[in-house]
Amino acid sequence: MGLFDKLKGELIDIIEWLDPTSDTMVFRFERMGNEIKNGAKLTVRESQVAVFINEGTVADVFGPGMYTLTTQNLPLLSTLKGWKYGFNSPFKAEVYFISTKQFTDQKWGTPNPIMLRDADFGVVRIRAFGTYTMRVTDPVKFLREVVGTNDEFSTDQIAQQGRNLVITRFTDAIGEAKVPVLDIAQRYDELSKFIQDKVCPEFVEYGLELTKFLISNISLPKEVEEAIDKKSSMGMLGVNYMQMQQAEALKNAANNQSGGGMEGMMGMMMAQNMMNQQNMGNMNQQVPPPPPMVRFYVSINGQQAGPFDMNTLKQMIMQGQINKESFVWKEGMPSWLPASQVPETAALFSAVPPPPPPPPAL
Repeated sequence: MGLFDKLKGELIDIIEWLDPTSDTMVFRFERMGNEIKNGAKLTVRESQVAVFINEGTVADVFGPGMYTLTTQNLPLLSTLKGWKYGFNSPFKAEVYFISTKQFTDQKWGTPNPIMLRDADFGVVRIRAFGTYTMRVTDPVKFLREVVGTNDEFSTDQIAQQGRNLVITRFTDAIGEAKVPVLDIAQRYDELSKFIQDKVCPEFVEYGLELTKFLISNISLPKEVEEAIDKKSSMGMLGVNYMQMQQAEALKNAANNQSGGGMEGMMGMMMAQNMMNQQNMGNMNQQVPPPPPMVRFYVSINGQQAGPFDMNTLKQMIMQGQINKESFVWKEGMPSWLPASQVPETAALFSAVPPPPPPPPAL
């Protein structure tokens, strides 16, 4: 060590940290032998906290401002050092500057796909990505639990632990939510807030606060995305899945036939079978079911007879067994009525031919 370096260490009496980076969370102020003079000036800027450490023990903590270091504003350090009436210059202590600003754009993502059971697609795999924002809220706890004796600490050194916490809670949350994959995009805000509330307590254990959690993308496997695209295309064209498959089968059959051989014949046969099945399905859908058969009970000589269908009633009318005054009843009628007052039976009498004329006189 040269003479200039020694004199520089003895003459400097300003303790401050000008952070040239955007990711440094903790910086230990370096002094030769950690010696600080009586009356030294401590400058703590906004979004900073200065912590004095004496022989591994946390002493005094300073928020933003400018301080002249004396016994009065170093009460804990004075107690640890045993200074009753002031201290001699210089004294030894480590000074850590902790940044309390928000560290934004901390990225997270699922290293492996997450398996989910979906109502529409069955078992699917999803991948998720996003960002979060954090800051130090308890500098002393952060020093003790995370930083230790490191002379400098950046976001990269805690990023992996933060990602692990986030991914674990995200996996739990997406499983508990049971949101259909087609509706996940509408629930980003709700899921983000839910996961942030679950992860926050674990960040607090390290003296940190998770101030914002964002989901930027949840992606599906290529096969599921293709199925969704196909379903959307069918919806816009107004066709169903069978019709789409039929069209593709015809296209494949035509391609195979142009090449000739057995593959072309098989393709045409498969397409024809699909068309026949589709036509049969359409026929079954177009033919309405037959109407229910109507049956009537008839009162003959004060006795209930039947039930009879309409053809049988017509024969009975032609044989003279019942007439317009005969009482009839069917299920749903409140009471017995003459046959002439019931539309179905009244129509039968108009369909019965009158008796033939008598033979001509000889």
